[in-house]
Amino acid sequence: MNKISMTRRAFVTSASAVGLVGASGLALPYYSRANQRPAFTHGVQSGDVDATSGMVWTRTDRPSRVMFEVSSTENFANAVRLAPLDTSPASDYTVKRLLTDLASDQDIFYRMIAADLADVNAVSEPIVGRFRTAPASKRDIRFAWSGDTAGQGWGIDETGMKTYATIGKHTPDFFLHSGDTIYADGAMKDEVDLPGGGKWKNTVLIDEKRKVAETLDEYRGQWKYNMMDRNVQRLNAICPTFYQWDDHEVVNNWSDSKDLSADDRYSEKSIHVLTARAARAFHEMTTIRYEPSEPGRVYRKIAYGPLLDVFFLDMRSYRGPNSPGMQDTVTPQSRILGEQQTRWLKRELANSNATWKIIAADMPLGLIVWNDATKKAGAEAVSNGDNGPAKGRELEIADLLRYIKNAGIDNTVWLTADVHYTAAHYYNPDKAQFQDFNPFWEFVSGPLHAGTFGPNDFDMTFGPELKFIKAPTAEQGQNVPPSAGLQFFGLVDIDGATEQMTVRLMDRDDNELYKVTLDPVQSA
Repeated sequence: MNKISMTRRAFVTSASAVGLVGASGLALPYYSRANQRPAFTHGVQSGDVDATSGMVWTRTDRPSRVMFEVSSTENFANAVRLAPLDTSPASDYTVKRLLTDLASDQDIFYRMIAADLADVNAVSEPIVGRFRTAPASKRDIRFAWSGDTAGQGWGIDETGMKTYATIGKHTPDFFLHSGDTIYADGAMKDEVDLPGGGKWKNTVLIDEKRKVAETLDEYRGQWKYNMMDRNVQRLNAICPTFYQWDDHEVVNNWSDSKDLSADDRYSEKSIHVLTARAARAFHEMTTIRYEPSEPGRVYRKIAYGPLLDVFFLDMRSYRGPNSPGMQDTVTPQSRILGEQQTRWLKRELANSNATWKIIAADMPLGLIVWNDATKKAGAEAVSNGDNGPAKGRELEIADLLRYIKNAGIDNTVWLTADVHYTAAHYYNPDKAQFQDFNPFWEFVSGPLHAGTFGPNDFDMTFGPELKFIKAPTAEQGQNVPPSAGLQFFGLVDIDGATEQMTVRLMDRDDNELYKVTLDPVQSA
């Protein structure tokens, strides 16, 4: 791990990476080169990296031809040149591609240069990023996870999104963004009054963030806003992000039955129209892989060597309508994953030979998340709040947990965000109403940069035990600003020799709040 970390730290402080912001035109105002030559407007990203491939992304300020070079060395000696790709207004000048035929467990450096399609002699400064491919043999692995970026009106202040910088200090192999990657329904103001006096100042703000997103360009703007933050840019340049989504990429608590008729913020009332626009922006602005069988699919598996497989769930796209969640049978109306995704997850878990199986869920299993928080009514997540036998969406999860037990699938760990505080939960069948499952851990993190809330109540259907929690006190109240320091992420280390998994819950000031080491069950 030390050699890998040194390589990454060297890259972060190298001329290539330090010049990244200036060369990409990210320093404000980032339109300054517009009349001269192309510029990269929002840095680079990488993601969905496995042993032999990885996605990369960038965006230009005009129609451009983007030339790509890939190398295993920072100085790009013996670089491989790839066929260029063109940007256009159709995709908001974004471009992403899958880099293939890469060596496993290798630092990969990628460099892009843009030529103006209207004047090919007008060429941009280069922009550079890096990632490391997954190992083919057992080695130490480190990754981070969290969720909830730029929510509740807390935008980019003079400090910036500090949690991203803190994550970068740990030089993870990848960062897992657990959803609420943007807040398309969270309009921002220039200033916000703070409890007890003082003001929060959004020192960076764009028009697309001053209202809820409705048009495709407004959804795109939500993403571009996050990537204006220097800490986000720097982490993106050195660390792959594996994305999933939740509700705020579209609108709060959306399901197929979301009714916006009484919401005066929206002139577009169709949840289906908004979801389609949001999904297109999500896929344009991130490094999520393209699935030909279902181009908009979010759920997927990423194999990260013999010690780790990550299974990303989509708990939004296939759910039935939010309801009290008291159905007695599994139907399309009572599902949260949907029949096809559930079949896929069972099959992929059963076929996994990795020691650890991380199930990345965008919502927690045993915490009560109300569809109507004021009235404490309706199931927005899995739990329905009745503490009884499995009903509603709990039925689908109960079936999955039973399958994992009966199929002899060991070492599953659930990671989630959504509730805007951090916690460690141990699910104990001896304390559950539904008991036909093996014990497992669920770790909660977030927010990355949003209001802090909680804590939420437990539903005891699956017997969660609270092992640790850090949430606002009663005196602090709810929607606590990022400046209060209650911003959280998790770190996971898998030891290449012992195969033990150590999970740490951290705050944005890099304080370790909780730590547990899990021993793997070894297959016979």
